[in-house]
This record gives sequence, C-alpha cells and structure tokens, in this order.
Amino acid sequence: MKEQSPHCVFCGASIAAAPHSRRDGLYCCEGCFLKEKEFRALEKSREESHFSLAEALAAALDEREHQTGLHSRRVACHTLVLAKRFTEDREALRQIHWGALLHDIGKIGVPDAVLLKAGPLSEEEWAVMRTHPEKGRDILARVPFLTEAAKIVLAHEERVDGTGYPRGLAGEAIPWGARVFAVVDTLDAMTSDRPYRKGLSFDEAKGEIFRMSGTQFDPAAVEAFLAEEETLRDMVALKCEKPPFRP
Repeated sequence: MKEQSPHCVFCGASIAAAPHSRRDGLYCCEGCFLKEKEFRALEKSREESHFSLAEALAAALDEREHQTGLHSRRVACHTLVLAKRFTEDREALRQIHWGALLHDIGKIGVPDAVLLKAGPLSEEEWAVMRTHPEKGRDILARVPFLTEAAKIVLAHEERVDGTGYPRGLAGEAIPWGARVFAVVDTLDAMTSDRPYRKGLSFDEAKGEIFRMSGTQFDPAAVEAFLAEEETLRDMVALKCEKPPFRP
C-alpha cells in the first residue's frame, strides 16, 4: 500500500514533497513555516517594545525622585527571584516584574513640594503622598499589556494585617505579587544609603523583615525570602539592577 503524504499541522494541507519542518512527529508545510517564523519575529519585537516602555517609565520616575537612584530596577529584579518560587508562568512573572518596576509610577502625579521635600511631611502632605498607588493604577490601567501589573501597583502599600493603604486590604485579599514585592521593597529601602542615613546591613534588614512577618508581610513571602537569602544577599551586595532571567 502506498504511504499517505503527511499533512501540515497548521493548515491541514497535504505535503507531497519532503516536509519543510517536522516537530515531535508533526509536519509543517513551507508556507506555514514561514508564516510562523514571521509571527515569532513580530512577537519578539512586541515584547521588546513592552519592556522598553516599562523601563522608560521607571527611569523617568527615578530621575525625578533623585534620592532613590535605581531603586525601581533593583526591586524588580529581586522580586522576580521570590516570585519564581510561587509560579513558573511566564506571563505572571512578566506582570510581577513590571508591577515591581513601576510600583511608584503614581508619584509622577505628586507635587514636587511633597515628593521632594527634605524634611518630614505634614499630615496633609502624607495624605497627598498616599494617593500615589491609585494614581499609578490609573496610569497603567490605560496600557493594555500592563493591566495585571496595575493591580500590583495599586496594592503595593497594603499590609497583611489590614493597616496599609489605599484600601486597607488584608491577607490574601492583597494580590500575591504585591505581597511578595513588599518584602523586597523593604529590603532595598533598608539596605540603601539615603542622604539622611546610612543603609543598614543585610542581617539587620533580615531581622526586621522576620519580625514583621504576619503583620506587615505575608509569612509565605517571608519564607520565600529566607529560602532565597543567599541569592538576595549577593544581589544586594552587588546592587543588582538586571533581572536574573528574562520573564
């Protein structure tokens, strides 16, 4: 009996000649192969554009705040280390990376007199500063590929005991990406130098994070922090600003 010609896995067309491509026992005609190749190139270009836009927004904020240096980049790459202990889903990791990178983007809408004030803020000024998560959410919600990241931005100042802001969420009502980010944000803030103080040691920051487990921080996120302590310790020492992997 004459062997039947294979069929293209994409369009179903019979492939009379030798197939252009074969994957896992499946055949693909030349036309579909070229279309898929073109699609992959466009997809890669789109991903690069998305990353470039997110990084440009973060750079604009870091430039305006002056005191934070490359804080946004550092916390984004550190957050990925912890997030990977909870999921391998590439899109979820990408949204968490962007949410961490752009967590303070709403501060663009905070007046300089408040954002750049050298001394302590008054109660009225703190009320203005506390609007930045909602301002950030509103900015990112307009960008289709950042809608999930926007949820992390809105919730990044919440605390698991419900005493955070802007909505006073508690426990698992806070998006898990925001709960993971909170640990990293505190780690970077405590170990970084500021004009008014010297940064604490990693061990001092670790002690404070452990002490606040269950109140400010999700215990599961703290456990992930302790499990990745060696990696994070090295990243903090090196002031790592690049993700350990590309989500």
